[in-house]
Amino acid sequence: MNQGSISRRRALGLMGALAGGTLAALAPHGALAQAGGHFPSRPLTLIMPFPAGGATDAQMRALGLALGKELGQQVIVVNQPGLAGTLAPATMARNAAADGYTVSIVPATLFRLPHLQKVTFDPTTDFSYVICLTGYTNGLVVRADAPWKTLQDLLADAKARPGRINYASTGIGSGGHIAMERLARAAGVQFNFAPYKGMAEETTALLGGHIDVISDPGWGALVDGGKARVLATLGSERLQRRPQVPTLKELGYDITVHSPVGVVAPKGLPPEVLKTLHDAFRRAMKDAEYQRILAQYDQFDMYMSSAEYGKYAVEQVAREKVFVEQLGIKLQ
Repeated sequence: MNQGSISRRRALGLMGALAGGTLAALAPHGALAQAGGHFPSRPLTLIMPFPAGGATDAQMRALGLALGKELGQQVIVVNQPGLAGTLAPATMARNAAADGYTVSIVPATLFRLPHLQKVTFDPTTDFSYVICLTGYTNGLVVRADAPWKTLQDLLADAKARPGRINYASTGIGSGGHIAMERLARAAGVQFNFAPYKGMAEETTALLGGHIDVISDPGWGALVDGGKARVLATLGSERLQRRPQVPTLKELGYDITVHSPVGVVAPKGLPPEVLKTLHDAFRRAMKDAEYQRILAQYDQFDMYMSSAEYGKYAVEQVAREKVFVEQLGIKLQ
């Protein structure tokens, strides 16, 4: 194959990515990507599985800037929302080269969704686990002018008006969705579920009166701005910044949500590239702006090394299978 054919192929691939929004063609492929040796020798793509404007987007753009300084290369953040945050990593796993130049943020839904519906990925075999970064703090949030001052108020109204109160979460099968359905079952009430692509869309819908409750993370700035009220959090303990807000467990519902957020690459990532990425992300996690935005959204460091994160993924997939079977929820 002559050099002209390779150049034409590259050009066609880039045109396809721009026209169709496919992330695969944005990443270098095959031996061409590694020609020249040292990693990284070109910009990297960090795929964001949620829409622009949300909490995770703000956090990871700050982290991407810090990561770029650590690696000496630009880190380009590309948004590709869908399938409760699993579309982007699944697309990357199928199409991107295992060279370290394309990585994706992943939520905990990656480990649960295969047990709820048919998916195109296997979380135990299709990814190289780079690092676990942080953990979401889920909350049940309503508008500041909502009639419900407490969770008990909300549940009493839901019992009086079955299926009339709408709640949103990021996609079918997300932690917020499963938690809210568990709460409804435990309290003997019925809510109406509206899946959204991310917190930015949910915030618009909440403030516009299209939904009544958000069951998701990323609500800190909304509450701090006086636009919303959090009725309960879904962690195992009260938040240091919000000691007045009870947990679901305190209120008599044994429901907690721990939602790690990490970075994955396609399977087969060379060990030296994996180490370079892990170490750079680990240093970037100390960036002051990144830490400031985490705190703004009541999030925290939840570091796991590459080996620890990979082991956690396998174990969590098995735990989610048992949990979903016990709950009896099937989406498809």
